[in-house]
Amino acid sequence: MELREFEYIRHGTLCLIPNFEVATGQIISASLGPTRTEDDFVAHISQVIATDPDAEWVFVTDQLNTHKSAGLVNLVAQKCHIEEDLGCKGKSGILKSMKTRQVFLEDPEHRIRFVFTPVHTSWLNQAELWFSILVRKLLKRASFNSLEDLQHRILKFIDYFNATMAKPFKWTYTGRPLAA
Repeated sequence: MELREFEYIRHGTLCLIPNFEVATGQIISASLGPTRTEDDFVAHISQVIATDPDAEWVFVTDQLNTHKSAGLVNLVAQKCHIEEDLGCKGKSGILKSMKTRQVFLEDPEHRIRFVFTPVHTSWLNQAELWFSILVRKLLKRASFNSLEDLQHRILKFIDYFNATMAKPFKWTYTGRPLAA
């Protein structure tokens, strides 16, 4: 029988924004920080793009509001040299709403674009699948003395995972097709 202490000291939390490269199964350009804001996500995407500034990028994300932000639209427009008027957030143009921003971010003509998984389909998001590995292999029943300790161990796990465990996910569903 396992006993677990109910009293603990919480040293804080970290937000991990990883990029799961589907071709290799590796985590690239992970960002760790205290928050999960629009600015955090835009900084993360900017950091990823900087690893190969002239490449074509396709990011697959879920429907989180920060993944359809005005800041992200501005970043894509800047990096793709799009000079048209983007409008005003909440009022007009591309920046008017999350829906108009999503259409812009999904545009296949852009060198940097986003594909959004449907709502309630976390199993399609391979980063979410990787998070379950992180939880099972590192975080479950773990104890950390500080945020720095947590950050260090997550980054070490990513290095270990990339070196020894990374491979593309293989879909294995063979059941009957879903009916509408």
